[in-house]
Amino acid sequence: METVLKRQWKGWSLGELLWLIVASGVILGLSLFWKETLVGIVSALTGIWCVIFTGKGKRSSFLFGTVNVVLYAYLAWQAAYYGEVMLNLLYYFPMNFVGWYTWKRHMNADTGEVVKRKLSRKLGTLIYGGTLVGILLYGLVLKALGGNLPFIDSTSTVCSVAAQILSVQRCTEQWVLWIFVDAVTIVMWAVHFLQGGESIATLAMWSVYLINAILMYRRWNREAMCHAV
Repeated sequence: METVLKRQWKGWSLGELLWLIVASGVILGLSLFWKETLVGIVSALTGIWCVIFTGKGKRSSFLFGTVNVVLYAYLAWQAAYYGEVMLNLLYYFPMNFVGWYTWKRHMNADTGEVVKRKLSRKLGTLIYGGTLVGILLYGLVLKALGGNLPFIDSTSTVCSVAAQILSVQRCTEQWVLWIFVDAVTIVMWAVHFLQGGESIATLAMWSVYLINAILMYRRWNREAMCHAV
């Protein structure tokens, strides 16, 4: 157990540790100021730790992610964002276990981080193109069903599914999709907060997600090994 814990903290730079501390402090401070619920605070903190540890390439990210998706699904249920509930419980929850075991086979023993990679340009273009088509088609379905902001909802859902697959497969391109997901979801929770919802910790969490996704795209793009997959 001690060895496992040491691996999770191996190779962190001062800047990375400061980012983890500052992000956590901002979430906690805002949550306490706005009197967020305990569930909201724990959900937000584990979510922040999940994305930062993912960016660092640490397997413990999936443990934090498992706690986060369960609590976040509960908050989404209270906010009547039922699509978010289903996405988290039916997709993210099992994918955290898949990611945990998949990354185990691709860890760098020297750095304690997962071996990162990039898609070939051809496959990357196909995935981005397929994601765009999926957004349009799913958006039309949601519109026909009378959904609220169907194409925003579609963007969040389809990009999330694709990004999680790329995350499990250790691909740098996941961060491009996460940027879209985070931006769209920030709008969604901002609307909920302005309508009187107690979601400041969740809104702050997604804001940190967006900043983290931008930072980690640059990091993974620099470190990734090029594979034609």
